[in-house]
Amino acid sequence: MGRTLVELFYDVVSPYSWLGFEVLCRYQHIWNIDLRFRPAFLGGIMQATGSLGAMRFITAIDMTQPKYLESLSREFWMRFWSQHEDISQMESIVAVARQAGLSSEFTQKLLDMISSPEVKNRLKETTEEAIKYGAFGMPAVVAHFNGKPHLFFGSDRLELLANVIGEKWLGPVPSVPSSKM
Repeated sequence: MGRTLVELFYDVVSPYSWLGFEVLCRYQHIWNIDLRFRPAFLGGIMQATGSLGAMRFITAIDMTQPKYLESLSREFWMRFWSQHEDISQMESIVAVARQAGLSSEFTQKLLDMISSPEVKNRLKETTEEAIKYGAFGMPAVVAHFNGKPHLFFGSDRLELLANVIGEKWLGPVPSVPSSKM
């Protein structure tokens, strides 16, 4: 059986997105899945949030250097949910980027991009894709299994995801199996 594509639609103002994000990041090396991060704007689904600038910034990263998606997204969650600090102002976005290890020059390039039609359209399209799959909140996880997309809403549905894709659920903090010698 081939690898299962699992798409995680998320917004950094959703604490449940964060929980689902962290658990799926752990399982991406245990399960036979290809995890695809899909930053989307929760306000496009629920009509109210202060994360538009942050999500556009994350979308710009996705378009230019997707290898930074995991660390940058985690830093936004840490700032918003653990440190109870703003993520909507430009200086806050710069602080998050610095914490995630992005250079000042690269950060400025991304800030210049966030008001571009390309970034706005990409975020809108990703959000519309989530809605097309049936998303009504976040996190929305879509597993492409046996030729069909399967939507799972909420970080508490990852055990069901494991069942559908034929993987073993080891709890939210799985031990990484050691290699046998």
